[in-house]
Amino acid sequence: MDTARNVLLETWMTEHGHSSNTMAEAVNRAVERLTGHPGGCDGSSVRAWKSGRIQWPKSLTRRALEEVTNLPIAALGFAPRGRAVPAPEPEQEDSDLKRRTLVSGGLAAAAAAAVPGSTPRRIGMEDVDRLQRRFTEIIASDHRHGGQLGIERRAASLADEALNLQNSGSASQRVRANLYAAAAAFRSSAMWAAIDGRRYDEAKAHMREAQALAEMSGDQAIKFRIWSHAGTMYRHMGRQADALAANDVARNLHITRRDPMFASLGLARQAAILGASQDRTGTRRSFEQAGDAMDRADPTAHRPTWLVAFYDRAELHSLALSAHLALGDYPAAELHANHCLATLRPHMLRSRAITTTRLAHAQLAQGDADAATRAAMTVPTAAATQHARVSRMLGEFGSALRAKAPRSPLVDAWTEHTAAWRITA
Repeated sequence: MDTARNVLLETWMTEHGHSSNTMAEAVNRAVERLTGHPGGCDGSSVRAWKSGRIQWPKSLTRRALEEVTNLPIAALGFAPRGRAVPAPEPEQEDSDLKRRTLVSGGLAAAAAAAVPGSTPRRIGMEDVDRLQRRFTEIIASDHRHGGQLGIERRAASLADEALNLQNSGSASQRVRANLYAAAAAFRSSAMWAAIDGRRYDEAKAHMREAQALAEMSGDQAIKFRIWSHAGTMYRHMGRQADALAANDVARNLHITRRDPMFASLGLARQAAILGASQDRTGTRRSFEQAGDAMDRADPTAHRPTWLVAFYDRAELHSLALSAHLALGDYPAAELHANHCLATLRPHMLRSRAITTTRLAHAQLAQGDADAATRAAMTVPTAAATQHARVSRMLGEFGSALRAKAPRSPLVDAWTEHTAAWRITA
């Protein structure tokens, strides 16, 4: 009987630099983590999976493959013999999310079918360029406001627009890949807005769609963005092991070896996760490596808009600030906060509000309630009342201030200040 090659598994292995032998070793290590005993796979086992001779490995091997790849077994091209690759279990979704999921899975009918008898429209790179301009607008809105439900919805809508364009005419393979990349980019922005707004269930739904679209596009940069965002999401959720695993997927993509700037961002976010995990040595080492990688990066190299718009020395200091706050190293946190604020670009309004709030926390923890309160009062009302992360951190600041200096006039001043926020918001 003829068997079809497992292209999905081959593609994943190629993108992650695995030979048949190294893939077997990774699976064996995963089996050992699961059972306490090493697995028995070798290169010939993996070649049998790739050739399609083995279409449904044993259950333990399937679990190990999912652990190694961070993907469900069906997404790796495996299915019981004689059956199609199973579709994911349907979730309880509203009708709009169902529609988007069907489109992103390639199961929807053409959204803009040509009029019968007319010549199909030709989709070209000018359509992709138009979407890229809209993506730049989304990035700009995020850096001004961040976390807003309106940004999330607008980005999700533009992802649908990119997918609908796929069905509205003919296009070259290059154009189609770019449309999938554009849809993945918009969906990843929706994911980030949901993360920033602490809407984690919505963020995870956007993440799943973004990952599927990124796989169809083959775009390494957008894959990096999605998995790096996933690491940040899990860090904010307090799931540090998941955060490291997701960030490792991003750091192991080939693009981090081609461009040290991607490697630097992956290392910087790893350091922030390690800080939240109370790993002082790992935090320090990762930040040193992130700085070294940034120094090696070619400043003239072409990079995606989303990376160029935010990742620089200021962001490196921002991540260091977050890590040292989590570690309880408040003098170091204050130092990184000041470095960040001194180098932040003017358009980074959301980042400035977050950094200023963290600075206030670092100063208060060192006993300087006066400086901390002055810093916290400089956070703009819009950020203080409309950005979920900033609002939560300022609420925690107020509680800490009342605990440290319950009878201080600073408490009364802070109470009056926050009351004015409620009036003007």
